[in-house]
Amino acid sequence: MTDKYKDKLSEEAYKVAREGGTEAAFSGKYYQNEDDGIYHCICCDAPLFSSDEKYDSGSGWPSYWQPVSDDAVVELVDNSLGRSRTEIRCKKCDAHLGHVFTDGPQPTGLRYCINSASLDFKD
Repeated sequence: MTDKYKDKLSEEAYKVAREGGTEAAFSGKYYQNEDDGIYHCICCDAPLFSSDEKYDSGSGWPSYWQPVSDDAVVELVDNSLGRSRTEIRCKKCDAHLGHVFTDGPQPTGLRYCINSASLDFKD
């Protein structure tokens, strides 16, 4: 079976979104993006995060305090680094996006720490 994403995505986007990798901190193209718009899944174009909920967490990755809707992402337990974290994936196509942490700003107190390589921005 042919992997439809292999030809569609850059090598880095494929490694992150389809193989669960992580881009280097402070390197992603959307880390310091301040334009107004919606961040979509690089694989399936589903809307995921809005610039209205984006903030500078100082982590080196684009960070949001909530997804664009309750149906945008799914959470999975990730024990890959010897500690438990909550992985975030696109609900529509299962692309790896990043992780969510409980040290974010109000009103949610959450920090969705997302790889730029998993995103496509549209204003």
